[in-house]
Amino acid sequence: MKNNIFTKIIIGGLLFNSFYGHAQKTTLEVDVTKTITKIQPTMFGLFFEDINFAADGGLYAEMIKNRSFEFDKPLMGWEQPNTKRSSLNLQSGVAVTIKEENKTNSNFCRVLVNDAHGYAIINEGFRGMGVRKDAKYNLSLKAANHDGAIKKIIIQFIDKDKKVIGETSIIPTSNEWKNYSAQFTTTQTEAKAKLKITFEGTGTIDLDMISLFPEDTWKNRKNGLRKDLVQLLYDVKPGFLRFPGGCIVEGRTLSDRYQWKKSVGDVENRRTMINRWNMEFSHKQTPDYFQSFGLGFYEYFQLSEDIGATPLPILSCGMACQYNTGELAPIEELDPYIQDALDLIEFANGGEDTRWGKLRSDMGHPKLFNLKYIGVGNEQWGPDYIERYKVFEKAIKSKYPNIIIVSGSGPSPDGEHFDFGMAELKKLNAELIDEHYYKSPQWFRENATRYDKYDRKGPKIFAGEYAAQSPSSDKTSNRNNWECAFSEAAFMTGLERNAEVVNLSSYAPLMAHEDAWQWTPDMIWFNNLEAYGSANYYVQKLFSTNKGTDLLAIVKDGKPLTGENNLYASAVKDINTKEVIIKLVNTSATTQEVTVDLKGSKLAAKGSVITLASANLQDENTFAEPKKISPKESEYNLKGQKAQMNLPAYSVTVLKLKMK
Repeated sequence: MKNNIFTKIIIGGLLFNSFYGHAQKTTLEVDVTKTITKIQPTMFGLFFEDINFAADGGLYAEMIKNRSFEFDKPLMGWEQPNTKRSSLNLQSGVAVTIKEENKTNSNFCRVLVNDAHGYAIINEGFRGMGVRKDAKYNLSLKAANHDGAIKKIIIQFIDKDKKVIGETSIIPTSNEWKNYSAQFTTTQTEAKAKLKITFEGTGTIDLDMISLFPEDTWKNRKNGLRKDLVQLLYDVKPGFLRFPGGCIVEGRTLSDRYQWKKSVGDVENRRTMINRWNMEFSHKQTPDYFQSFGLGFYEYFQLSEDIGATPLPILSCGMACQYNTGELAPIEELDPYIQDALDLIEFANGGEDTRWGKLRSDMGHPKLFNLKYIGVGNEQWGPDYIERYKVFEKAIKSKYPNIIIVSGSGPSPDGEHFDFGMAELKKLNAELIDEHYYKSPQWFRENATRYDKYDRKGPKIFAGEYAAQSPSSDKTSNRNNWECAFSEAAFMTGLERNAEVVNLSSYAPLMAHEDAWQWTPDMIWFNNLEAYGSANYYVQKLFSTNKGTDLLAIVKDGKPLTGENNLYASAVKDINTKEVIIKLVNTSATTQEVTVDLKGSKLAAKGSVITLASANLQDENTFAEPKKISPKESEYNLKGQKAQMNLPAYSVTVLKLKMK
């Protein structure tokens, strides 16, 4: 028995060695001196949409859900744990009342306290509140204290066991509306904390805009953005930031489309509205998903500037989502939609002597935002879209001829709607066409050549939304697995190889809350305390931080490497850092030996190699193992002009060599 086992091991070893003895060796050539085209700084960017609680409950660091009582159910998110009857048969409790003077924030909360021992209301946050030990939190609210009835407002963090883990108080001093603020520190870390508000005294007090932020926000901005999430975006070094979506631009109906003018100015006066994603999926409904617009267009532009990204806003073209109502604004009634586009350009680029430029300046940014792109519609299709695009294009170009307009080819990369849209937009000499694709990993590998035959003199392409699906198409059971990520990398070598045509690209969606998502897969996952990048995130980061400035040809026997022997490749040089950068993707289950013959320029002997790899197609990053699949960098020693490399199975490799 033992001899048989030993024999099998020997035979297995011989077979293993024999296999690798005959493993395919691939030789590639790169002429470092021959630039094919310049790579646009916008080549790899970010797509942000308020889906999966990405804004409220995510990037926007507000911790109170329904802070101004403007949800459809005005007390959603607020609990009343100790409502009691008093001896006068009056009930302590809260009621939502309407004030007429503010149409966008008309509700406030009237609290009646008839219990001398106090009365409390509790806010549950966004699936709880993440607080850290010894961290500081800033609370603000508006109050009108009738006849000085309430002597003190006590504010506490409580943990999941209702234990107090942080406390502060406010003395309400006025019968009229007045702003109050307080700061407090937490005594323990808790992912599912809640905020408890207790009242001392008896009588009536009115409350509104009850708001809570960590002091430690991105750039320490008051009422700002969540620091760890912005850091993940910053680290990608994105060429652009597209906002606010996505289907959220269109709305299920025109009345609930995204209207940028309602997202700027004083935060208190921004009108809360239902998020279109809260009921989109029958098996994944989130009826408490609303938009406060605390993260609005001003904040999007500011974020773009912070992370070094070109802003790319997308606006409604007068068509609601065609998967929902498909409601149309008649052509003769498009003027308000067109004016929104013109006014947005003025908001971003206008001087302080203009109406909208003055608003931007008054909000704290006198410097121009330097807007270069604007999108007309999200992923509309058909003759109705083309007809409306023409009207927008004429109006925008007549006033702002240098603004580049992004048009759309519909929701799919092929088919009747796509073919019609592309043909019509080409006739109109469209500048930049947005293409979307959510397909299988295999599709991404097979379509690395998608843009090889696109007309170099035709419209440029924005690969505006893409993500490999594994394997479901229902957007709620896909995984961020390694096969999806490296298949996207294979496809991205094709985007880079075709930089003459492809000027922008972005993965979608960007973010998802662990407890409150609607769609998968997503590039970045977070909960109330932590965040991590998926394997797909690291693929995007590798390409974006190594995009270079000049495209080079990398060929095998004179032809690009686009999947032959399960290998994909692209090459660039960076004239700023004086580097040659080779990207190689091995989608096979075995190690592959590759030699890159670098011609035309002397290279330093020492370089670096960055590898992203996993042996298991189903591997994912998780909160438990956030960097299970993450880049590993090491020194590379070049001998002569030929770089020899062993590419691990299922890997993405970036080789960087300095030019002398």
